Amino acid sequence: MPTHHRVLLRRFWPLSLLLLLLAAFTAPPAPPKKLKLYLIGDSTIAQKVRQTFPETGWGMPLGTFFDTTVVVDNRAQNGRSTRTFLAENRWQPIVDALQPGDYVLIQFGHNDESEAHPDRYTSPADYRRNLLKFVQETRAKKAYPVLITPVTRRKFKDGRQQETHVAYSAATAELAKAERVPLIDLDKLSRELLQQFGEENSKLLFLQLAPGDHPNYPYGRQDNTHFSELGARKMAQLVVGEIKAQQLPLLSERMAQPLPKNAVPPAAGAKDAQPTTP
Repeated sequence: MPTHHRVLLRRFWPLSLLLLLLAAFTAPPAPPKKLKLYLIGDSTIAQKVRQTFPETGWGMPLGTFFDTTVVVDNRAQNGRSTRTFLAENRWQPIVDALQPGDYVLIQFGHNDESEAHPDRYTSPADYRRNLLKFVQETRAKKAYPVLITPVTRRKFKDGRQQETHVAYSAATAELAKAERVPLIDLDKLSRELLQQFGEENSKLLFLQLAPGDHPNYPYGRQDNTHFSELGARKMAQLVVGEIKAQQLPLLSERMAQPLPKNAVPPAAGAKDAQPTTP
């Protein structure tokens, strides 16, 4: 290197170093990596089609409680038990897609306990074994499993909401403790919520329709298992509350931020709308 080049390099080296340091400290931080939040379970969680509205699974509003770095992938299906979910090959594609840091929220039980439907019934022992498979295979992909006890059915006796999933909630809780898996006791939380609403007002949380209330149910519907829009949102809030309370890593800090006071939410599609010429 010529002498005059070496002199220039020595003269401007401190300035160059300073500029590099300034650039490093002033560069915007890289956005956090998006994570997938998979939901597996039954009709109490699942996405609903237009023809069954206003029936709503609690997985449907769940994504609105998180910021845009959380992508909810709702794989729950109507009528599925742990056994049929596996037999129909609904689980393996999730395992194949899991990335480190993803989450799998697992809530079954409603159909596992249905002895009247032998095509879906699963004994408590087999139910536990299937949950363990979900947990182990999730962890093998360095993702996070969360066990959820089956959400309650509406069943009041003498003004008290009854426990409707005794054996299957107990099996879920026992496995969570044995395997040190986070547990959301949605059975207990939802029973407490129904008790707060009371026997009559709790009907608002479920698909309870009089004849003529909705064209999808011209003869009405008295359903104490599946949720209305309000019920699904309330159940999702219970789940989110536990995610925050338990400080689940990577997930609990990604909650949606409330709008500033007096802010007006944008109308649907307003983001892409173009101004018109008067």
